[in-house]
Amino acid sequence: MIIYNVTINIDNSVKEEWLEYMIKTHIPDVMKTGKFTDHRMLKLLHPEPDEGVTYAIQYYCNSQNELNEYQKNFAPALQAEHLEKFGEKVFAFRTVLEIVNE
Repeated sequence: MIIYNVTINIDNSVKEEWLEYMIKTHIPDVMKTGKFTDHRMLKLLHPEPDEGVTYAIQYYCNSQNELNEYQKNFAPALQAEHLEKFGEKVFAFRTVLEIVNE
């Protein structure tokens, strides 16, 4: 199992709008691609108060192949939509993890 982890820091001025967008629009759109089996959204508990709020969204997929297909065929448009909506008010970085033991 592969986890596609997206960590995002959000400026305090858009945090409520961003959270609603992610829950109601972006995450459902990612899941509709059919490349992921599940997802989880987590919030960093001890952010610096002046540095916004940080979340990690983890998308679970069965193989690196599935993730590669997502990144090639779906991610560019979804990321562009996110960037257009929030611009420099958010900073994201992505990591890929493999579950070794549960």
